[in-house]
Amino acid sequence: MNIVVCVKYVPDATADRQFESDNTVDRVGVDGLLSELDEYAVEQALQIKEKAGDDTEVTALCIGPEKAVDAVRKALQMGADKGIHVIDDAIAGSDAIATSLVLAKAIEKVGPADLIMCGMASTDAGMSVVPAMLAERLGLPQVTFASVVETQGDQVRAKRDGDTATEVIGGTMPLVLSVTDQTGEARYPSF
Repeated sequence: MNIVVCVKYVPDATADRQFESDNTVDRVGVDGLLSELDEYAVEQALQIKEKAGDDTEVTALCIGPEKAVDAVRKALQMGADKGIHVIDDAIAGSDAIATSLVLAKAIEKVGPADLIMCGMASTDAGMSVVPAMLAERLGLPQVTFASVVETQGDQVRAKRDGDTATEVIGGTMPLVLSVTDQTGEARYPSF
């Protein structure tokens, strides 16, 4: 099984922020880190790998400035097998539409992915739209806002907590899956 986890490098909320002339956050001059919700996605991917066996591979995929390599490094330190960092000045400060396009093209180039995982939202923008846009661009089904994830073979089953009810939903891989912070604590980096 090939799992691709989309990870985002976000500005550290505790650091001083600088802004560009167009009022976007200066992502090059500010300290950043791996988006917390993406840590949960990496953790879930690693748990799926541990249950599935040795032929499962987890790849962390990130787009962003040079410093964004730190997000990929953290995913690798957590246990991801490979990391891919897309750097292009043309996509600096891109919106969710452009981000989903670049992620989709990178995933297509990497090769077939059985499961594409994301945090439900980034901790900087918090829009929760990139996973759905990514699924649309790749022509794949999506399971979003999963708080519990189970896989068996090519089947994915997830629990999603709503305001008034809990849903159990599922699908057949390949698919896009976004997870919440309710999936369990992310492991500490190993190196």
